[in-house]
Amino acid sequence: MTCPDKPGQLINWFICSLCVPRVRKLWSSRRPRTRRNLLLGTACAIYLGFLVSQVGRASLQQGRAAEKGPHQSHDTAEAPFPEIPLDGTLAPPESQGNGTTLQLNVVYITLRSKRSKPANIRGTVKPKRRKKYAVASPALGQEALVGPSLPPQDGSRAADAEVPGYVQGANLAKAGERPWRLIRGSEVHVAGSDFRRRKTQESNIRIYSESAPSWLSKEDILRMRLLADGAVAGLQPVSSKSGARLLVLEGSAAGSVPGCGPSPCGLLKQPLDMSEVFAFHLDRILGLNRTLPSVSRKSEFIQDGRPCPLILWDSSLSPTSNETHSSVKLTWGTYQQSLKQKCWQNGRVPKPEWGCTEIHHHEWSKLALFDFLLQIYNRLDTNCCGFRPRKEDACVQNGLRPKCDHQDSVALAHVIQRKHDPRHLVFIDNKGFFDRSEDNLNFKLLEGIKEFPESAVSVLKSQHLRQKLLQSLFLDKVYWESQGGRQGIEKLIDVIEQRAKILLTYINAHGAKVLPMNE
Repeated sequence: MTCPDKPGQLINWFICSLCVPRVRKLWSSRRPRTRRNLLLGTACAIYLGFLVSQVGRASLQQGRAAEKGPHQSHDTAEAPFPEIPLDGTLAPPESQGNGTTLQLNVVYITLRSKRSKPANIRGTVKPKRRKKYAVASPALGQEALVGPSLPPQDGSRAADAEVPGYVQGANLAKAGERPWRLIRGSEVHVAGSDFRRRKTQESNIRIYSESAPSWLSKEDILRMRLLADGAVAGLQPVSSKSGARLLVLEGSAAGSVPGCGPSPCGLLKQPLDMSEVFAFHLDRILGLNRTLPSVSRKSEFIQDGRPCPLILWDSSLSPTSNETHSSVKLTWGTYQQSLKQKCWQNGRVPKPEWGCTEIHHHEWSKLALFDFLLQIYNRLDTNCCGFRPRKEDACVQNGLRPKCDHQDSVALAHVIQRKHDPRHLVFIDNKGFFDRSEDNLNFKLLEGIKEFPESAVSVLKSQHLRQKLLQSLFLDKVYWESQGGRQGIEKLIDVIEQRAKILLTYINAHGAKVLPMNE
């Protein structure tokens, strides 16, 4: 019999030495079995049974360790926590100065934080990049053929050839403005009959799904890519007070792409006119299709490189007057009179005394709805008579605010048609205002309007306007980033949604009709 060498074994032997004689004495003697003696004897018997079971388990474990061999038993003895897997989530034991290790009884558990996912907009999730190996064509040289095809052009025209009538890299700065300069070699080049882009350059129009949103046509996407990625051939100054410039792009103006001469062009406006891009996408989502394609582009002609709206130049627009920039001469009084006559509705030819123009009656309903959502006043309310303007508004700057006593004689502005389609309007100069408070909305824009387009009203009633705007505006990478990403875009959409609710309330309160206007 060996002497116990651990404190636990000493305690067990001590208790056994006390309990065994006690139990023998209780059960062998003739003393009365009192309740106290019975409890004490039962406790000793239970402890003896527990001790015997521990001894049996220890002997069984020693037998299994002997069967496994000396190598595995050595590894088990070295593990500090044999019952806990060492998967890297536990802290290693600390080393003492004398070479021994201090076994800690603290287990460190690594908890993975739940990842918060933003709302997924269909078609805006960028897929994983995969290496693509394209076969080089002898006609394309070292460049890959990507993107949509453009109308064919004369191949003999060199990339650096000067376009007649345009300024090539000239200084177009006015007094007090920063100079504009031309930098070549960093843009997408249009050559031959296809859109060619360098391998390392990514288009500013992002389409990650199989197809573009349904409200944008193939021509819209083609023109947006042309404006966003097209190489610049020159600049042409425009006689405009807004300081806009005409950007001449390389390519051909033949086919469905309008141009300003032999090449397609875009009207480059100031950074403060960035709402033009939002207006284009809102117009397409509402089903109006009256604005010209517009994108945001970081221009290499401005020294600070701020994003500017670039709007497609359409040479098919009717000529306008220098005063009102309109192809139709209308005052507020004649405009209200034509609304009562419902000119050209249901194919009815108006009489000469009605004072009608060539514009269809439904066009004014679309224009009023569009201008109210964006609070555009420079068409129907050039004198700012329907709201309280700010000092920086054009009507205050031009001194037109006091001329609200005789509104019938005030001329409408920016009323544009196409030469081949005088029945329909083209919405230009669509600078909107998102900072207009709800108690200062311009309801004069809706005056005289008794019908509204069904396609637009159905979108406003549905709960999908926000999702569609997010999905559509995401395509324009430069505009998305210039507005602060999704957080900034959401703030703009909040304003439009609130105005849409007010407009729907106005339609119900005034008993206006909602009609299909797809003529």
